[in-house]
Amino acid sequence: MSETRVSIAIEGGIADVRLARPDKMNALDPAMFDGIIDAIATLEASSGLRAVVLSGEGRAFCAGLDMANMATGGSGLDIITRSWGPANQVQQVAWGWRALKVPVIAAVHGIAFGGGLQIASGADIRIVAPGTRLSAMEMKWGIVPDMAGYALWRGRVRDDVLRELIYTAREFSAEEGVGFGFMTRIAEDPRAEAMALAKAIAGRNPEAVRAAKRLANLEGDAAAILMAESVEQKALLRTPNQIEAVMANMQKRPPVFTD
Repeated sequence: MSETRVSIAIEGGIADVRLARPDKMNALDPAMFDGIIDAIATLEASSGLRAVVLSGEGRAFCAGLDMANMATGGSGLDIITRSWGPANQVQQVAWGWRALKVPVIAAVHGIAFGGGLQIASGADIRIVAPGTRLSAMEMKWGIVPDMAGYALWRGRVRDDVLRELIYTAREFSAEEGVGFGFMTRIAEDPRAEAMALAKAIAGRNPEAVRAAKRLANLEGDAAAILMAESVEQKALLRTPNQIEAVMANMQKRPPVFTD
């Protein structure tokens, strides 16, 4: 991974992923973009993966773009080519978590500005520490959110609230973030809470969890989603893991699933 900007440790099917540029509050420079994209690719290829916890080292989750680096011509980022399905290079650092086959839980603390807020928004669930400062800050720099934010926030954040926050670039609190729909819930220790949740998810039928995420990611008309539900359910019924889930519940014992 590029300059160790992102660390990954996998144990018990749970990936502990950390943005690792604490001296810069995990601000996004080209090496950080590459590191996050590489991390997502590594996780996608990992067998036995059940859940991911995404956090930032140091004082912040992610302070957004490293503007000093970008101002000196350090970007070199491609925002036109679609190399990751519908996403370009900068969008993949957020959209990639949404597209990952297993649930991703973001543990957010300190600061999540601009691109940092969008990266957290790519997670399935976002647990935030009290006192965390949040902002869709791009308008401060005369630009718009372009790391998949609009696609990730649509349907989650009320439209007029989202417009106000983007147009003004104002900061908002963790409590407001939960109320607005950017964050899921508040916890004093969001990383510990995220790890506990990941362990709970890892104890469920992995095939059913992956199917549930595919369904949750679907967009389209009701008929298409209803059919997708039926297709996913038919594929799960009477499989070894589904039978094991039933037997473990009936026998009041921990399940033993296979991938």
